[in-house]
Amino acid sequence: MNMNDKKHTRQEKIEALGRVIDTLDILRVKCPWDAKQTNESLRPNTVEEVYELCDALIKNDSADIKKELGDVLLHILFYAKIGEEKGAFDICDVADALNKKLIFRHPHVFGETKVGDSHDVELNWEQLKLKEKDGNKTVLSGVPDALPALIKAYRIQEKAANVGFDWETREDVWPKVDEEIAEFKAEADRDDKQRMEAEMGDLLFAVVNAARLYKITPENALEKTNRKFIARFNYIEEAARRDGKKISDLTLGEMDALWNEAKKELKI
Repeated sequence: MNMNDKKHTRQEKIEALGRVIDTLDILRVKCPWDAKQTNESLRPNTVEEVYELCDALIKNDSADIKKELGDVLLHILFYAKIGEEKGAFDICDVADALNKKLIFRHPHVFGETKVGDSHDVELNWEQLKLKEKDGNKTVLSGVPDALPALIKAYRIQEKAANVGFDWETREDVWPKVDEEIAEFKAEADRDDKQRMEAEMGDLLFAVVNAARLYKITPENALEKTNRKFIARFNYIEEAARRDGKKISDLTLGEMDALWNEAKKELKI
């Protein structure tokens, strides 16, 4: 069905989710692989599925996004099913808790709180999280330990900023970036590997802060650069192959010339 022709009703959406839940119930009993899964065994696959969804989102591939959303949804339902079997919770409890949280954290929609813009919403969100009975004990305790370092740095800074710990203007961050560059260079001159690593961490943290202040998501920015580099490097490798060479046979000057050619031809 083409979504442009017909949109599903609320009841149809509920019934579709119900069919998936019913199918999972059957698989949990009759499929040897599904029957043996635990939270621990599923977790690595869940991480992989989320990354695959992110990849589809970056590519803006609607068909792939739909597929990967289904895979992530399966994992959510699977964990809820395991929780149900343990007598801890089921999918209804998950949905009800989520709905309760959404209402509580949006008093500007479901209450009398007034907000000016999305930034005010973010500030209220962090304050409300601290007020929740089962919420985070500290501002930064809600940042998962397992997050990749780049994303974690961004979230740490974002949460700190939402309670007022931030630069007064975004331009104020640049002296800090310059300071961290100078400190890294100083340690590099001394060739102190341990101190160089520490200073490089500080420098990267400062650059992430700059990205945040300029409304740029560093993870997305870096991934776009990754893909750009891959495309240009592949161009060089293919050019070498056409000439019957390996890329390692090229001089640095030849690779640099092909790199500039790739920039023009690929327009990235």
